[in-house]
Amino acid sequence: MKTNKVQAVFRVILGAFMILAAIGHMTFQRGEFQAQVPNWVPLSKDLVVILSGIVELILGLAMIFWVKQEVKVGMALALFYVLIFPGNIAQYTNEIDAFGLDTDRKRLIRLFFQPVLILWALWSTGALRYLFGKKETNG
Repeated sequence: MKTNKVQAVFRVILGAFMILAAIGHMTFQRGEFQAQVPNWVPLSKDLVVILSGIVELILGLAMIFWVKQEVKVGMALALFYVLIFPGNIAQYTNEIDAFGLDTDRKRLIRLFFQPVLILWALWSTGALRYLFGKKETNG
């Protein structure tokens, strides 16, 4: 599935954001990310943050460099965003301050950005068109 230059630019930007988030998971924002891990997750919060950081790094690099499989990478990233959404919900429902989200209103507004990220991942890789339109493969 061919994407245009605008989609490619947005794909690379999203990949770069994912790499930056991965670095934050493993270094300077580790505590903030731990605050988003729901209490019901049966692993240590630090382990979850490290593992999700590794996944983010892989997905970020794939968004930038694995162009031949961009539709699959876009779907994988969208799925990742769906899987981490309970952490955002937990941050809101448990009134946890992290990432400058120090009011219920800010935490609630943050919830509405997750669908934007999902759509960004799907659109910028051609996965949205693949899922809802012409089903040609890209590699």
